[in-house]
Amino acid sequence: MPLRLGEKPLSSGSGGVTSQSHDSLLPAAVDELWKRRDELDPGDAEARGVVVGAVDLLDTGTARVATVSGGGEVVVDRRASRAVALAFRLLGLVRSQVGDFQHHDRIPLKTSFDGVRVVPGAIARWGAHLAPGVVLMPSFVDIGAHVGAGTVVDTWATVGSCAQIGENVRLSGGACVGGGAEPPDGVPAVVEDDALIGGRALIAEGARVGRGAVVGAGTILSASTPVVDVRTGEELERGRVPDRSVAVGGTRAASPAGGAFGLPCVLVLGHLPEAPRHDRSALGEILREYGLNL
Repeated sequence: MPLRLGEKPLSSGSGGVTSQSHDSLLPAAVDELWKRRDELDPGDAEARGVVVGAVDLLDTGTARVATVSGGGEVVVDRRASRAVALAFRLLGLVRSQVGDFQHHDRIPLKTSFDGVRVVPGAIARWGAHLAPGVVLMPSFVDIGAHVGAGTVVDTWATVGSCAQIGENVRLSGGACVGGGAEPPDGVPAVVEDDALIGGRALIAEGARVGRGAVVGAGTILSASTPVVDVRTGEELERGRVPDRSVAVGGTRAASPAGGAFGLPCVLVLGHLPEAPRHDRSALGEILREYGLNL
């Protein structure tokens, strides 16, 4: 069965996840290569061809490492994430040059940018899909990532390997959305359509930001981060900022045997109305209630 975000993964002896999508668009040969991955090396031309073909499907957007189902669950295509991991084993180190810059890497740079604006200094690796209308300021997008139409990846922002970014998202300067390729059976970070991620915020592997949500600058959200509604004190689903909510980093009191501490959490301050774009006045009103700015 596919892995659903929020469920406890089934662990193998090595601590990996054993569940996998059965409707993958990638060839079943990837699964066979994964079983004998320790035997593979760049000299295996047949295996390399299978993996290159699989990653090409991610590069064009034909396949994705993860999608949000109609029921609102994140479904991970294990075959896709394993193909990304296998690429690092089957591709040899190759020297390349861009202007005066020398590179020596296994993963080449992306070459297809139809309808995408790429500002000098931006780096996107092969295997990352960038939909038309994406804007890349000087930033980094890693292999296996998916960036939806109309999204802006601002200066020094990072989209990690296999991270999934929706449409019309704004990743502000220095924001980081973690990948999910390490471990290869992990769950990638997901940022859904119309979300806004503040400067220097970190959305780590396994975390999820809902549709239209606003995450304040410097907020750290991991899969295990407690998410608390400040209006009720209710602890929501860990690692997930709900749709159209306004969230900031915070702390909550804890008193273990070693003393009193403020442990990190994410605080949901309120919710924005349904709208094609963020209602700036509604957002400002929520923030002003707590003496904050985005």
